[in-house]
Amino acid sequence: MNEQAKKGALYIFLSYLLWGLFPIYWKMLEHVTAHEILANRVLWSFVSMVLLLVFTRKLRDLKATLQTMKEKPKQAAALVIASFLVSGNWFLFIWAINDERVIETSLGYYINPLMSVLLGVFVLKESLSKAQVFSVALAAIGVAIITISYGQLPWVSLGLAVTFALYGLMKKTIQVEAAVGLTLETFSVTPIAVAFLVYWWSKGELLLFSGSSSTDVLLMLGGAVTALPLLMFAAGAPKIPLSMIGILQYITPTMTLLLGVFVYQEPFSVIQFVSFSFIWLALVVFTLSQTKWYQKRHLMTRKQEKGSA
Repeated sequence: MNEQAKKGALYIFLSYLLWGLFPIYWKMLEHVTAHEILANRVLWSFVSMVLLLVFTRKLRDLKATLQTMKEKPKQAAALVIASFLVSGNWFLFIWAINDERVIETSLGYYINPLMSVLLGVFVLKESLSKAQVFSVALAAIGVAIITISYGQLPWVSLGLAVTFALYGLMKKTIQVEAAVGLTLETFSVTPIAVAFLVYWWSKGELLLFSGSSSTDVLLMLGGAVTALPLLMFAAGAPKIPLSMIGILQYITPTMTLLLGVFVYQEPFSVIQFVSFSFIWLALVVFTLSQTKWYQKRHLMTRKQEKGSA
């Protein structure tokens, strides 16, 4: 690895590490409703991003992007949809963490890459190798096991996986610089967030600026905490292969699972372990299918089949 690749790997590693620690941060705000946490997260993320653009002198890029969005309404619509999807994902994650469903959130982010594969097939008409089909089947078995054991769909896990996979799909259609894109995404939903904050303030139910300085600081810093790993990911992703990103992304749900089991003492049954095992195996197969070794082997097999035919 050259120096640029090492820097890229470090940025990606740190971004996934920070995402894996998010449950600890939101747990410190469990006395605040998920709705108010989300509204503050949106508002202060927008404020943080504007300050960053001012500091890095990228306001011109923001103005240029806004002009482009006027000329390309489909991209603007995709960006607005993406902002609502990521906001929904944030809300579900915060609510689940503070409702003692940390393990369920980890399952959701384990499933997410495979959900993205399905979207690629059905929406973008991408083709799958046999190994990828096998990995999706294994994950489906894992979800089926936990569904039967619960007596209902693991809607928290699937909700997180679907919203983030759809968010990724929307982002593929938007060609915008990372910091500018995040600024516009948060801007799209900030008016709604502010409206809710004003409403709760009028009813005397707002905890922001209600007397607890620690709560105020945590709610306001939630914006910077949200933006930092996203920006680190954006800085690191172009510098390393996609296969490496694919492997490193499992740091986050693994850390979340460990926090749920060992720190927050959530029950982890044998049935859950079996279900997770199928999904872990699916991810191993899927990750191997992304390697150059597998792709070369697959290409050689296809050539041999054509030769024998």
